[in-house]
Amino acid sequence: MKNLFVIFLVFSVGLSVFAADIPSRPEKLKFPELKYEPPKGSDYRVELKSGPVAFVVPNRELPLISISILVRTGKYNEPKGKEGLAAMTGYLLSKGGTKSHSAEALEERLAFLAAGLSSNIGDTSGSVGVNLLSKDLDEGLAILREVLTVPRFQRDRFDLYKTQQIQSMKQRNDDSRNIERRELVRLAYGDHFFRSQSATKASIDSITESDLRGFHRDWFHPGNFVVSVSGDFDRKEMVLKLERLFSDWSPKGKTAKPVPTNKKFAKAGIYIVDKEVNQGRVDIMLPGIMRDNPDYYAVQVMNDILGGGGFTSRITNRVRSDEGLAYSAYSYCPGGTYFPRTFVAGYQSKSRTVLYAAQIVLEEMRKITQEEVTDKEIETAKASYIQTFPQSFETKGAVASTFASEEFTGRLSNNPNYFENFRSKIRAVTKADVQRVAGKYLKPDKVAILIIGDKEEILKGHPDHLVNVDSLTSGGVKDIPMRDPFTLQPLK
Repeated sequence: MKNLFVIFLVFSVGLSVFAADIPSRPEKLKFPELKYEPPKGSDYRVELKSGPVAFVVPNRELPLISISILVRTGKYNEPKGKEGLAAMTGYLLSKGGTKSHSAEALEERLAFLAAGLSSNIGDTSGSVGVNLLSKDLDEGLAILREVLTVPRFQRDRFDLYKTQQIQSMKQRNDDSRNIERRELVRLAYGDHFFRSQSATKASIDSITESDLRGFHRDWFHPGNFVVSVSGDFDRKEMVLKLERLFSDWSPKGKTAKPVPTNKKFAKAGIYIVDKEVNQGRVDIMLPGIMRDNPDYYAVQVMNDILGGGGFTSRITNRVRSDEGLAYSAYSYCPGGTYFPRTFVAGYQSKSRTVLYAAQIVLEEMRKITQEEVTDKEIETAKASYIQTFPQSFETKGAVASTFASEEFTGRLSNNPNYFENFRSKIRAVTKADVQRVAGKYLKPDKVAILIIGDKEEILKGHPDHLVNVDSLTSGGVKDIPMRDPFTLQPLK
């Protein structure tokens, strides 16, 4: 009994000492500084004799292998009048069969192997990938080779895809979110920029099997590939297999063209698409920056404080938390890779409070240009970037794909120490830097404001918070007509 008492006494004293070390509030918790050094792309980079650059990252934890191929092509390569060709080619590469496999047989075989095959072509890149068990690697590579070299573009799948695209066009104006995305791109980049060109019924109808084969032949060849491979394999053996995968390629195809940069930002003004809905969707836009801009790091910290940091950001707190005008309010300002991207502050609010919320967002944009942010705000924003930095490399697959993307976009050669220096660049941002870049890039009187909603109700405003429309931005109110869902021409 005495021994039990002694043990209880020691345990109680220990708990008391431990409890004394526990802070009274969560914000008083102290954590050791995160020690993490990112991997180097050069450790995984291989220049294959057959043409592509590959990033080969072994990982013996699971008997799985993932192979992804980035392709230097995109929507910008579509001929005029053939809008939708890139996306159709990308979809049917993996869904339309190969020379020796019908679409149905290929799907059945992949299911038997518990393998995944995917392909797509977006605005500025394409991709083809396969995920499979390591024991099935040779068969998976054989399938991948056929997809890349002799796709079938099976007729019934081709016809079905076209039918589905035209059917989906009928719904283009049903959801205000779809209208918002379409018109935002047109305002941010201009009607004639490639990103603003969307498929129409006429363009989809005009696409032939010959168009698909020509697009594939021109751009899908080893000289336009960047490869990432991760999983259960020996590195030297995988390199040899990749050499064979891309060898003896015919035809040679075309050299990748530069991505166009002829964008044109809209003039200042309020642009309204009149649609009878209860809530208005709003995008407050300004020209953005390139990712290699020396101000990039300060702009990211500034935007995090302004609206990119979720519940710690000013726009979210004012519009959502303080005023209850929107469920979500935010801003983003990504750095462009090929052309400057767009700064956007956005939200969705009841029609009568749309203008009031816009006034609040513009107030916050002006405030951050006129006053220094607080110590807490800048430290929180910088910590967010620094603490989440390792996520880019959290798996071997992420390592391979991250460096493949860096190679593909050119930053690995132009700025090989980007990841090594990222955190120190973020740490170096000061409150003065934040105010400087805010003043340089946030010009509230120059904004283009896109609104999708009930024009009459929105312009009435809220009786308790009346807003003079002309005070929001110069340029006045401009109507954007609804577009015909099949032609995308303005409806009268």
